[in-house]
Amino acid sequence: MGYLDEGPHEVEVERIGVRAADGVTVPAIHARPLGLPRRGLVLHPDIMGIRPLFDEICRRLATHGLAVCCPEPFARVDGYELLDAPARMSRVAQLVDATQLGDLVAAADRLVVADDVREVAVAGFCMGGMYTLKAAADGRFDRAVAFYGMIRLPEGWRGPHQQEPLDVVARACPTLAILGGADPFTPPADVDALRRAWAQRPDCEVVVYEGAEHGFVHDPDRPAHRPDAAADAWRRALAFLG
Repeated sequence: MGYLDEGPHEVEVERIGVRAADGVTVPAIHARPLGLPRRGLVLHPDIMGIRPLFDEICRRLATHGLAVCCPEPFARVDGYELLDAPARMSRVAQLVDATQLGDLVAAADRLVVADDVREVAVAGFCMGGMYTLKAAADGRFDRAVAFYGMIRLPEGWRGPHQQEPLDVVARACPTLAILGGADPFTPPADVDALRRAWAQRPDCEVVVYEGAEHGFVHDPDRPAHRPDAAADAWRRALAFLG
């Protein structure tokens, strides 16, 4: 086990450009099942952005009947394709929430037009999980799945245009947060704060995999990958998306 198990649908996968509200064409992955998708899903990748790993994740999600669009989060950074993880980490504080969330909305709108879906959910991993928590509160998405998204901004990511996820999660759409119990980016105090924010929200759920480290689900090549926990997390996510 490693990747998400495949569903019954044949799919098409392509690289596209999504026209954002500021006029920028954002590179993105688009995957769809042959036939009519049951819903749309905007996927925010981890900090390393779109790459073959996410072409495969999008493809596998589409085999379960989802039309998927996954935009590049650093599209406005010159030479983003060549940035390594530390270089991207150092630029997160410069990102603008309104722009990042606007790109997710533009991706959702494209799915509605191109794939004839009515409902669009949002999901993401790591930094993308953090933005998923924020996107869940902006009113565009009907469901959200955040894989080990930061509940509070790491110190080095704080910037003038970055809002704390915890400040907005109380008004999120129905959301599933999948977390690792040994993840330093989501310490127990933050997890407890998220649970308190959703205490009166039976449609929002926090699932913690004890002993799991950051990034334990989506990349089978990571040392942190835990196949059994990842398989269970994927099952929960697909069931939650409906």
